[in-house]
Amino acid sequence: MITPHPDLGLPAPLTDNGVRVVPLGGLGEVGRNMTIIEHAGQLLVVDCGVLFPDDDHPGIDLILPDWSHYADRLDDIQAIVLTHGHEDHIGAVPYLLRERPGIPLIGSQLTLALVEAKLKEHKITPYTLGVREGDRERLGVFDCEFVAVNHSIPDALAVMIRTPGGSILHTGDFKMDQLPLDGRLTDLRAFARLGEEGVDLFLTDSTNAEVPGFTTPEREISPAIDKVFRHTERRIIVACFSSHVHRVQQVLDAAEKAGRKVAMVGRSMIRNMGIAADLGYLTVPDGVLVDAKQLRDLPDHRIVLICTGSQGEPMAALSRMANGDHQIDVGPGDAVLMASSLIPGNENAVYRVINGLMRLGATVVHKGNARVHVSGHASAGELLYCYNIVQPRNVMPVHGEWRHLVANAELAVATGVPRGHVALAEDGVVVDLVDGGVSIAGAVPCGYVYVDGSSVGGADETLLKDRRILRDEGFISVIVVIDSMTGKVAAGPEITARGFVEDDVIFDEVRPKLEAALDEAISRGVRDTHELQQVIRRAVGGWVGRKIRRRPMIIPTVIES
Repeated sequence: MITPHPDLGLPAPLTDNGVRVVPLGGLGEVGRNMTIIEHAGQLLVVDCGVLFPDDDHPGIDLILPDWSHYADRLDDIQAIVLTHGHEDHIGAVPYLLRERPGIPLIGSQLTLALVEAKLKEHKITPYTLGVREGDRERLGVFDCEFVAVNHSIPDALAVMIRTPGGSILHTGDFKMDQLPLDGRLTDLRAFARLGEEGVDLFLTDSTNAEVPGFTTPEREISPAIDKVFRHTERRIIVACFSSHVHRVQQVLDAAEKAGRKVAMVGRSMIRNMGIAADLGYLTVPDGVLVDAKQLRDLPDHRIVLICTGSQGEPMAALSRMANGDHQIDVGPGDAVLMASSLIPGNENAVYRVINGLMRLGATVVHKGNARVHVSGHASAGELLYCYNIVQPRNVMPVHGEWRHLVANAELAVATGVPRGHVALAEDGVVVDLVDGGVSIAGAVPCGYVYVDGSSVGGADETLLKDRRILRDEGFISVIVVIDSMTGKVAAGPEITARGFVEDDVIFDEVRPKLEAALDEAISRGVRDTHELQQVIRRAVGGWVGRKIRRRPMIIPTVIES
């Protein structure tokens, strides 16, 4: 099995007959999916998504792929092919188009509608080309054919990318639900046809590669949803992703049967479901959907709310309800239906919300205690079927953490793909396809790009480290006034601390030590304020570490009078 070396350097120039695949996100993580395909000096981008921050990223709004290595080659990009409309595949498109607005966007009707609404908020008018399964488009040197795949959002597509240097089949996110709500199956006949033609490199979704068997059909969760509607005395609050059209459809259908009215809460939920309904992907029963303002005129037993927040996002409606910080007061008799799976890394935040809701008296129904969600990704049994149908020459697992990628690679080997033809890569690792074989050619810089308010790329790990210290360790401010004539301490030190259990009087103990350190430095001729600040930082930091066993941020200020 071909695995990356930790000391990879920049790749050599691509050979004329080769195809280069560079994942800039989505490998070794779940999110910010983006892959660059290169041939003959031209680039094709497949997906351009975001990663949502966790507790290690205080103050960060979004995390983008790092395309800085290609910053001077944006004019070589022929198009951005979007496999489906989830945020981890389309969320970074506005930030790339800011740098080159004219890049064409290629995708299905629903996918383009969702990304166009997002771009409108950024005041960007894109050039788009809508495609559907069976379509074939020439994008520079890339001949792209689109294949229907089933996922947790309608209109998902796989893409076959043909070049003179070889062909690549990218599944995007997919599963093989044999009873899909919208009747749109993963087109295994097309997969077989492409396999007969010859697939030189197969990029496959790895998210559920560790899960044996087959992913449960969407239809099988309807009984659990109906049960919640039958047994709930008061309001039902449903939390799911704002793009999960199938789940919202099931809730609308259950509400109609139960005689309840549904209101949607949250800008993204209202926007996305409005788009889905307008395009015919969401069927809204007559009289079921109402504006949230009308809820005050309805009895509790007739109310259903659909909101975001299933991942414990702190500012989402559900989290605010759990904290008692929302206009909707959750209480006994209410049921909260969390109709989504846990994204790795969000577990603590989600359980915090569940505990908060249950403390208020609500019944919380989630994947852990009822079948109220099924995955949108193919399990191991489905992946085996795909490998046997496509029979690719080479395989590169994509979309997943390292354990998912390894599990997917082993499935490929089990179906007969030689280990030397399976490329295990991660973000930034360059995989070349030359003369029908794959190899790892090097790596390009590929860090996190942080969106911090209106700043894009300004935040770095140093800033986040400071924020984590402030959050976890507190800070100490020390102000000292130095007489510019004598060099002696004229006033202070004034010490202010925040984030400590101990009273400020404990810092009286360090003042003599600090004064002695300053006197000693000044006696050695130290006059520079920056150097004196370093003396303060070392003296206070050493004492706090020994005395209180903390490592706070220390902010020294030296003023000359």
